[in-house]
Amino acid sequence: MTLSAAAVNAMLTEHFPGASASCAELGPDFAVASNPITDFSIRPGGFVSGPTQFAMADAALWYLTFVAIDRIEPMALTSELSIRFLRPAQGERIWARARLNTATRRSVVGSVDIWMDDNEDRPTAVAQGTYVLPRT
Repeated sequence: MTLSAAAVNAMLTEHFPGASASCAELGPDFAVASNPITDFSIRPGGFVSGPTQFAMADAALWYLTFVAIDRIEPMALTSELSIRFLRPAQGERIWARARLNTATRRSVVGSVDIWMDDNEDRPTAVAQGTYVLPRT
């Protein structure tokens, strides 16, 4: 199987049909996740919830792990993830771009920018996390 956003989304459909974030793009050292905002994600005042932004960061890091190891590994697991909220998030679609910091035989570390709609230059949150790979 060729590693592509379409292949990641096909795996999500097959193994994780409840997943809300889709893979929008993969590059040599990055992955982008995206999702339309639903009423479930909105808090009073029309703001996108922190858990929604956290989930997007996690999804983008998971997809980045596939890039780093050059294969889709559904059993890669979050080891740690921290997030810092920068400003209120409002909009129709949420995006998260994970960039590779380092990859070893057992783990992948990345940094994530989260933004709304077409405002990539105005992140609502930043995150950093580590994914661990299953033993083979």
